[in-house]
Amino acid sequence: MYSGGSINKKDNTLQFASQDGSKRDIPIEQVSDIYFMSEITFNTQLFTFLSHHGIAAHFYNYYSFYTGSFYPKEHLLSGQMLVKQVQHYLDTAKRLDIAQRIIRAASANIYRNLRYYNSRSCDFSAAMKIIESLRKSILNTKTIDELMGIEGNIRKIYYDCWPLIINQKLDFDRRVKHPPDNEINSLISYVNSLIYSKCLSEVYKTQLDPTISFLHEPGVRRYSLCLDISEIFKPLLGDRLIFSMLNRNQISEKSFTKDLNMLHLTKSASQTIVANLEERLNTTIRHRELGKNVSYQYLIRLELYKLIKHLLGEKAYEGFEIWW
Repeated sequence: MYSGGSINKKDNTLQFASQDGSKRDIPIEQVSDIYFMSEITFNTQLFTFLSHHGIAAHFYNYYSFYTGSFYPKEHLLSGQMLVKQVQHYLDTAKRLDIAQRIIRAASANIYRNLRYYNSRSCDFSAAMKIIESLRKSILNTKTIDELMGIEGNIRKIYYDCWPLIINQKLDFDRRVKHPPDNEINSLISYVNSLIYSKCLSEVYKTQLDPTISFLHEPGVRRYSLCLDISEIFKPLLGDRLIFSMLNRNQISEKSFTKDLNMLHLTKSASQTIVANLEERLNTTIRHRELGKNVSYQYLIRLELYKLIKHLLGEKAYEGFEIWW
């Protein structure tokens, strides 16, 4: 929600009242999660209502930085799943195995992006060859730190190609996160935070605990499993969205606030990004194994189901890899 105002429970639905006095009813059945992108007034009754319907709420500050989420009370509790998840985290070999599978999938999707833009934007064959070589060493890693080092090298090579993919003259020589130091880094951080929160909403719909992860270290005040799953989908959902919006000039230098050293997106730009991401998430593809059309968003849920089967010993987890 970008317009300032208030949102409250009305009967068995939501009602948004904007600052200009207009009101709009939002059927609760049509809401999967809520993003608060501006100053919104609400009361505790709202969150009781959202919790009852299993709806997560994600909050962003004035500068479009993700600040946190309201995660409803777990409704798919499973002691067995929690035990299995913890066991796989505590067992060094089992944890490393899952982490390797995540990076193999994430790096395959990175490679696929470069292959798509190879010859369209530039010759990326040299970068692709290096990434292919690094991918072969993933299974030889002995620790999570070593694995993360390989992942970091793959991403550096990948990001070095970005200025040739993007047809705008925007400064971008390396990935900087905390805080972002230029327009592209700000854009990446914002889009990645949207994917992270979307993964959190999908985790809630499963029996998995979002705080127990395998690639990223579980920590205080973060849902680290969502960071794991996000790695797989950032190349497909985030990076491709960024390339498309920049190359169609939907996002440009004008999309960043000049009074803050061009490091923050304007409200209109962030709203455009969210709209485009939602459109992409609702896009369907023909799933090769299921034999039916599924949305990009549902691919995230399927990824979590595959992880559950792995933890239960039913079927070895294979991370999602782009096939088109």
